[in-house]
Amino acid sequence: MNKNELISNIADEVGLTKGLAAKALDAFIAAITHSLANGEDVRLVGFGTFSASKRAAKTGRNPRTGAAIQIKARKVAKFKAGKTLQNAVN
Repeated sequence: MNKNELISNIADEVGLTKGLAAKALDAFIAAITHSLANGEDVRLVGFGTFSASKRAAKTGRNPRTGAAIQIKARKVAKFKAGKTLQNAVN
């Protein structure tokens, strides 16, 4: 499912126009992005938890040349599925 299909699905389920459903989805994504950027977790009970964690700097290899390269430390977004979602998938 891509973003347009998700917007159509939301619009049909809730009875909104596709424009309003798109605005709602964009607001949802922006809220999660803002929270993760500020170091906050987003917990949706039954669905899952979005979090940001730090990844340490490390030395990697260039696959073409085999030369060692330094990979900078950075933050990465993570998602852990909740029990209800996990049970629905299985």
